[in-house]
Amino acid sequence: LSALVMTLVFTYAIPGHAGVNDGIDGLTEAQQAFAARTLQFIDKMDAKYFARAAEIDDDLALTSKDFNYDYALYEVKVGRGSNVEKIGRMTGIVFEPTDPIQDPTVFGRYFGIDVHARNPRVGLLHAAFLVQYYPDGKSAIGGTLNIVPGAARKEDLAAIKAALDEVFEKHGIDGTPLRRRVCEGTEMAVDKKYRRRLACVGASFFGGPMLSVTEENFQFITEAYDRFVDAYMTVLAKRTDARYTEENIAAQDAMRLNWFEDQMFADPYAASGITPYEVWSMSFTPPVVKF
Repeated sequence: LSALVMTLVFTYAIPGHAGVNDGIDGLTEAQQAFAARTLQFIDKMDAKYFARAAEIDDDLALTSKDFNYDYALYEVKVGRGSNVEKIGRMTGIVFEPTDPIQDPTVFGRYFGIDVHARNPRVGLLHAAFLVQYYPDGKSAIGGTLNIVPGAARKEDLAAIKAALDEVFEKHGIDGTPLRRRVCEGTEMAVDKKYRRRLACVGASFFGGPMLSVTEENFQFITEAYDRFVDAYMTVLAKRTDARYTEENIAAQDAMRLNWFEDQMFADPYAASGITPYEVWSMSFTPPVVKF
């Protein structure tokens, strides 16, 4: 194993949890290399998009908090500004499953970013990324790229969709079934009545057979994630001063309530308590929810 990869993986070892889902023990040399690249990618996305938010809002105020449980560690960071009303990041590391829908892992990272724009003409972004290695040597890579539209402009949604379509085309991927999953909603919802109402512009790499961690799949998923979030942030920056109506504000209020209710009652991880309320509420909940 190269000294560089070993250094990267050891750098991210978790104090008090050595050997448990830290990317050091139980992985082959090739798997450790992908684990290191996963951590690098997460750091890159974190730095890149909080920097983008700070470029839009020079008053962006940051708050960070770690939630350390016996079974998991969640690292949360939140930024609040004048135009990026809230950007929330959550990194999750599960040491042991607490629910039958979870599988034991040797290495795993969940990374999610939510962005809530002040201007009602910009929708809500939820972008998640996941890599897992299992004790039997198998692996999974995936995520979900969501826009809850609210009063978002049709041309902006089309631009975000086009950015993701370019990634599909580059990698020879048929995006139709991946996009259908966000259009129709997950069948794993705890209460389907409250499922998130998404624009049919993103994609879900969850559900069905998950992709395994290979060079091609890693390149595809990471590029799709980056391009999608980048396209959304470009729209947000462009629309900071866009004019809006009372009807647009009402649509934004309904969108934010829908997202909160999805997390509270429908999302298979948040609603069931696998991800604790104090974690997902800090990282993903809209800045204001009106009932």
